[in-house]
Amino acid sequence: MSDGSERRSDARYVAHFDVRFTRASDAARAFGAFSINFSPGGLCVRSPNAYTVGETLTLSLTIEGETFELQGMVAWVRGEAVGIRFVNVKPAIRVRLEGVAQLLSTKLPPVT
Repeated sequence: MSDGSERRSDARYVAHFDVRFTRASDAARAFGAFSINFSPGGLCVRSPNAYTVGETLTLSLTIEGETFELQGMVAWVRGEAVGIRFVNVKPAIRVRLEGVAQLLSTKLPPVT
């Protein structure tokens, strides 16, 4: 099983914040999770719920005072750790995500 690291193009930063999301298959039910790390291209969350690689999610997250409503796709699953890649990100939102990553980079070293 690949962890996706060979395809990662963005530095990841330790970031702990609440993430709310819904599954495309269960849009009426919101789930909560806590982030483990963040990059402009996605994030890793810890969740006791089971997810399938390729599953589509709608995400709502607030990082460093910035709120984002994003689409994501489950890239990998390892126990309770779930890697989510942001998809269909508009260029202006990508710029905002990069700004948050830049802010985090001034506070913490990247995850290796």
